[in-house]
Amino acid sequence: MKRLNGKSALITGAARGIGRAFAEAYLREGARVAIGDIDIERARNTAAELGDAAIAVEMDVTKQDSIDAAVAETIAALGQIDILINNAAIFTAAPIAEITRADYQRVFDINVAGTLFTLQAVARHMIERGIRGRIINMASQAGRRGEPLVAVYCASKAAVISLTQSAALNLIPHGINVNAIAPGVVDGEHWDGVDAFFAKYENKPLGQKKKEVGEAVPYGRMGRAEDLTGMAVFLASDAADYIVAQCYNVDGGQWMS
Repeated sequence: MKRLNGKSALITGAARGIGRAFAEAYLREGARVAIGDIDIERARNTAAELGDAAIAVEMDVTKQDSIDAAVAETIAALGQIDILINNAAIFTAAPIAEITRADYQRVFDINVAGTLFTLQAVARHMIERGIRGRIINMASQAGRRGEPLVAVYCASKAAVISLTQSAALNLIPHGINVNAIAPGVVDGEHWDGVDAFFAKYENKPLGQKKKEVGEAVPYGRMGRAEDLTGMAVFLASDAADYIVAQCYNVDGGQWMS
């Protein structure tokens, strides 16, 4: 039996990478999915490739009117939102002495404020309709600890973990479960940019940092987007009904908590 039959989900940053993998997994489990993304053309292409149960919605999580419009469009198309995955995020790296206020602001606008105000908009809808919903925030192993060159990103993901806990305690009386997933190092096209930061600041050849972090994972390799989908499906399913305010590591053994 498909675990998400009859459910409707909104996934942010879902035109590619981890977000797309989540969408594919949810569709296989019987859900209908809104592919939310700032790159609407890519989102439309993704939705077309995934089939009739997927739609594309334009969504810039740094702008409240865009969040509200995307939520309204999803509800109009799919009837309601039962599941939200806050997946949209960006990465940055720099030594403490070189961090700029603009870089800090952009990361927190997307990773933290984007998560909070998308969660808020969907939670309001769930409360109004009496939906016993599921909200899943994407944290990171970087939110569990600091890293010398990754202060801003680490701080943003630590904030996501804390936000998940507070939102969960506030929303569970309404029957809305809020939890998070903390991946480790996950391979994908975004790693070209991550690797370039470390090549710059650690004086490494391109590709060296990626090789090193992959070899350091106890499992023996970097994660893949597909490695995260089982947890995302589980947390959205009825089997996770009694799970509240948790952050699950899915990282090949990189962090133990």
